[in-house]
Amino acid sequence: MTLWKRIIPLVLAVSMMSCAVAQTRAGKSALIDPAGPNPVVEVVNKVREAVVQIKVESKVTVQNYSNPFFDDPWFRQFFPQQRQQQRPVTSMGSGFVYEYNPQTREAFIMTNNHVVEKGKEGTITVTLADKISYTGTVVGLDPNTDVAVIKINVKEGEKVTIAPLGNSSNLQIGDWAIAIGNPFGDSGLDRTVTLGVVSAIGRSNLDFGSGSPIYQDYIQTDAAINPGNSGGPLLNIAGEVIGINSAITSTSGGNIGIGFAIPVNLAKRVVEDLVANGKVTRAYIGISPQEITSDLMEAFNLEEVSGVLVAKVEEDSPGHRAGLEVGDVIVEFNGEKVPNVSKFRIAVATSKVGTRVPVKIIREDKERTLYIQLDSYPEDGSVASADSPANNGSVGITVEARDSAYAKRNNINVDKGVIISAIEGNSSAAKAGLQVGYVILKVGRQAVETPEEYSSAISKAMEKMKKDNRKTITLYVMDRNKNEQFVVLRFD
Repeated sequence: MTLWKRIIPLVLAVSMMSCAVAQTRAGKSALIDPAGPNPVVEVVNKVREAVVQIKVESKVTVQNYSNPFFDDPWFRQFFPQQRQQQRPVTSMGSGFVYEYNPQTREAFIMTNNHVVEKGKEGTITVTLADKISYTGTVVGLDPNTDVAVIKINVKEGEKVTIAPLGNSSNLQIGDWAIAIGNPFGDSGLDRTVTLGVVSAIGRSNLDFGSGSPIYQDYIQTDAAINPGNSGGPLLNIAGEVIGINSAITSTSGGNIGIGFAIPVNLAKRVVEDLVANGKVTRAYIGISPQEITSDLMEAFNLEEVSGVLVAKVEEDSPGHRAGLEVGDVIVEFNGEKVPNVSKFRIAVATSKVGTRVPVKIIREDKERTLYIQLDSYPEDGSVASADSPANNGSVGITVEARDSAYAKRNNINVDKGVIISAIEGNSSAAKAGLQVGYVILKVGRQAVETPEEYSSAISKAMEKMKKDNRKTITLYVMDRNKNEQFVVLRFD
C-alpha cells in the first residue's frame, strides 16, 4: 500500500508535465507557423508604394580659373567675377507620402531638407511606384532638424498610397526596423527594402559635415541605409513610420551597419509648422543650459548624472519671469525627464509657443516645480540684417553677434566674425550655398566683428559694386567644420 501511495503521485506528475509540454509545443507551433503570413512581407505590401523617388536638378556658381595666380585666395579676392560658370547639379533621394487630399489631389511628401533644399531654385521631380513622374514644389524646409515637406498634384485616377505615421517615443533597442528607399540614385534600385533592428535611440552631437542639424535625437539602426535612401521611411513591424532615414556613418561611403533616422515624433511637430506657415516657430525660455557631469553631480548633490544646469538666465525671458535662477538643475520639462542638454533643447523647441508648462527643478537640494509660459524666439537686439534699402533684400543674410543668445543656444563658439542665423530662400546667399551657422569673417577684404560692422561693410560693398558696374561681392567665411573659404554672391 505504501508503494502505491508513492507511485500514484509520480504517475500524475508525469502526466501533468506531458500535458504542459504538449501545450507548450502547440503554442510554439501557433506562433511559428511556416504557412502563416510573414509580417515583414505584410509591411512591405502595405507601405512600399508610398515611397517615392526624388530628383532635384539645380545649378551652382563655380570658379574656373585658368590663370595660375587665381590658385591664390588672396589674389583671387580682387577678381571674384573672373570665369564664373553655372554648373548643373543633380541629386537623388527618397521620400514618402504621408497625407493625401482626394478633393484637391494634393499628395504631401515627407523627406530630408538636404534632399530638396536646392529645389526652390531648381526643379524637383517626384516618381511614384507606377513610374509616373510629377513636378514637386517645396512646402517648407527646416535645416535645423533636416526635415522638409514637398507636394505634388496627381492626375485624376492616380493611385496614392499613404505611409501611416507611428509613435517613436515607444521605441526600444532591439525592436525590428525596416527601411525602404532608393539607394544610389538612377541605378534602378528603387524602393529597396532592408531589415534590421533599432540599434540605439537618442543619438546626438553627430557631425555629418557642414549641413549637420542643430536639433539631433537620432534613431540608430543596422537596417542597410545607403546614399539615396535619405528621406525614406524607417518602419516598425506594424508598418508604421517611426523615422525618416537621414544619414550614415561610413568609412567607405556605403552601408556598414550604422544608419540614422529622425524620430517621427520630432518630424511631426516640424511638419505641422511647415505645412501651416512654411517655416518652424520654436519655443524659447531664455536660459543657457549646461551638461551635468559626474563632478557637477557630486557638487550639486544629485542622485545621477542627468538633467541640465542653468548657467545663465536672460533678463525678461520666460524663464526669468517664471523664477528660474542660475544654479537650478532642471530634471523634468513638461512632465518628461530631462536626461541631457540635447534632449532638453528638443523638448523646448518642439513645444507649442504660448503654452504654460511645468518645469521641475532642484534648488539647494530641494525639488520644486515652476510654470513657464513659452514664448517664440525673440528678435535679438544684436541681430543685423543685410536686407537694407541699399541692396533691396537680395543678399538674404541675417547675422548675430558671437556672444548673442542665438550663438549660445546653438553652441556656436568662435572668436571672430559674425554668425549667420537666417538665409532667405532664392537669395544670393542661398544660391551661393551659404548655410545657417556659418561665420562671416570678411566682406571683401574688410574684417567684420559685429553685426553693425557687417551691415556697414555690406552696404559699402553694394555701393562699390554698382559704381564699378560689377555683379558680385566676395565673402570670406568659416563653415561648421572650421574650414575657411571665399564665397561669391552674385546679383544678376
